[in-house]
Amino acid sequence: MSRIAIIGGHGKVALHLSRILSGEGHYVTSFIRNPEHVADVTETGATAEVLDVENSTTAELAQAFQGHDAVVWSAGAGGGNPARTYAVDRDAAIRSMDAAAEAGVKRYVMVSYIGAARNHGVPEDHPFFAYAEAKAAADDYLRGTDLAWTVLGPGTLTNEPPTGLIETDPANPGNGTETSRANVALVTAAVLELPGTIRRTITFKDGSDDVVDALTED
Repeated sequence: MSRIAIIGGHGKVALHLSRILSGEGHYVTSFIRNPEHVADVTETGATAEVLDVENSTTAELAQAFQGHDAVVWSAGAGGGNPARTYAVDRDAAIRSMDAAAEAGVKRYVMVSYIGAARNHGVPEDHPFFAYAEAKAAADDYLRGTDLAWTVLGPGTLTNEPPTGLIETDPANPGNGTETSRANVALVTAAVLELPGTIRRTITFKDGSDDVVDALTED
């Protein structure tokens, strides 16, 4: 049994993930900002902890992570406010990485998106620009740490049921990148169990390959 911390615990991916991990016998702590969401989180089998990561210091986050074996970042500002997007998706995410290292938690999984990169190509006047910039900065920072990191880049998220079937490194993302949130959770749970996914950036979408097979193929 592992102890896994999920940041952004009330998000749809995180709720799927905590249910999967709890069902596998892991101890899951889901960190949430809104105390009104505690019941939704505990229903999945996770322990809900109220923590405002946007306004928490590195030391406070490190204290929260003590005793865990892995941290999963599945939080987001939700768009609409560039200042808050940078504060959460970049700054708080980076503090959480420093906090994981400070707490002695080596394993860190970042849920990002398929187009995240410094050269994302999003125009500066586009509403998505701040998010693209923030995620690129956070992902790059993570890759430069000594953590046992994995960056996950799912395609366009849907609420379709889980299939357990994906395609990694899609050759032509322009042909469509729909990815169910439930499959994202399955992939996240799988990489936590697969040492071969450490220090890899894995892009994926719904496909026809079993999750574990897709993640372990050469």
